[in-house]
Amino acid sequence: MPRKIIIEPVTRVEGHGKVTIHLDDKGEVSRSRLHIVEFRGFERFVQGRPFWEAPVLVQRLCGICPVSHHLAAAKAMDVIVGAGDGEGLSATADKIRRLMHYGQIFQSHSLHFFHLAAPDLLFGYDAPPEKRNVIALAMENKELATQAVMMRKFGQEIILATSGKKIHGTGAIPGGVNKSLTESECDMFLKGPAPMNADKMVSWSQDALSFFKGYYKKNKDFIDNFSKFESNHLSLVRKDGAMDLYHGVMRAVDCNGKKILDDVNYQDYLKYIREETKSWTYMKFPYLMKLGNEKGWYRVGPLARLNTADFIPTPLAQKEFEVFKKVTNGKPNDMCMHTHWARLIEILHSAEMMRDLLKDPDIMGTNLVVKGKREKEGVGLIEAPRGTLFHHYRVNDNDQIEMANLIVSTTNNNEPMNRGVNFVAKAMMTAKKEITEAMMNAVEVVIRAYDPCLSCATHAYGKMPLEVSLYDADGNLVQRKLK
Repeated sequence: MPRKIIIEPVTRVEGHGKVTIHLDDKGEVSRSRLHIVEFRGFERFVQGRPFWEAPVLVQRLCGICPVSHHLAAAKAMDVIVGAGDGEGLSATADKIRRLMHYGQIFQSHSLHFFHLAAPDLLFGYDAPPEKRNVIALAMENKELATQAVMMRKFGQEIILATSGKKIHGTGAIPGGVNKSLTESECDMFLKGPAPMNADKMVSWSQDALSFFKGYYKKNKDFIDNFSKFESNHLSLVRKDGAMDLYHGVMRAVDCNGKKILDDVNYQDYLKYIREETKSWTYMKFPYLMKLGNEKGWYRVGPLARLNTADFIPTPLAQKEFEVFKKVTNGKPNDMCMHTHWARLIEILHSAEMMRDLLKDPDIMGTNLVVKGKREKEGVGLIEAPRGTLFHHYRVNDNDQIEMANLIVSTTNNNEPMNRGVNFVAKAMMTAKKEITEAMMNAVEVVIRAYDPCLSCATHAYGKMPLEVSLYDADGNLVQRKLK
């Protein structure tokens, strides 16, 4: 008898979603889907607003990664005010924005790995719920928990210094920034008492990588095979092929490393990318036009960035990158759980970048804003913690936004997440008659690997339990579990 399993909501992710898993007459998984069940209308909300409001307004999409939306919108508005496409800003404005962005990457990746993903790794996805959480992590490994809190705090303090607020700041404006750093602010981050200084952040980032690599040696089969399927990968890269999380050209590669998009200008993204809609979710499905909607889907985020980049332009992260690439003999890595490894390499890279930028005298400059010939349309791309983020705006003669198109990182990962859910569901749930805690969490583990920001971190009021219901083909409730 056909059955349907519903997991709602998915836990330990930003925002709310649900999973439905359909079983056929033989108890085999026939179809699995990740549903985003909330709607955010920011593409309509911003219409009619003055264009200079966009960098502050659109970051209200998210309380976890507002800096990413803030900067992507600011980069689009740079084009509108004639400041160029990411390369026309003053040295001070460019480096202040980069420092802000790497602070965001650092704090967001730290939050995800230590608070959301690490309980599954440290205790196992089949551990009881009361054990599989950040509180148990703190009790089990106090040093690791302390590092997690302080690393996130350091990133948040960098954001505060560069944007004026830890959440929903105002530092980036069309054509530049509204403040630089003082010498005392730089010294505070470089020479401040341990652990709140850049050197300690670099050291702790290396410790986190050592922790994961030690875990990987003991659990290689799980990390390699839990969810593994071939895909395309997309990200920004610097023009010389280096990883660049703030600016670059668009590159996409297939599962063999062959380039699909060969370092193209992202202002022309509509020549290469389309979005498909489906009736059962509010998230769209982007794909590369060259391959079509069936084969053109792709991954973004830490794993994709390490698959598209030729090298990482900071020495310690580059060494770790070389170790990472040896696992697949230089070919693209399609093992979903390796995303955590890639994320930790990016944490180290971000720590190195912050340290370098804080030592750069340009960060204290006074040339903050550049403007030129006005344009009516602009696109801003940035590598958000979760992947490539697209902001596209058109402005009328009255300085009002008349069109906005946003493709957020989690939207780009929509198809891979659905395939990951189906992969794990087939491996863990086929022919299972009873809903088990481990079975439910295994499905969530693969979703968490992508660090999704479902509905851009929409928050719900009050307590939201996880309820899983099993229905028969006639819609009758067979079994329900609540946690």
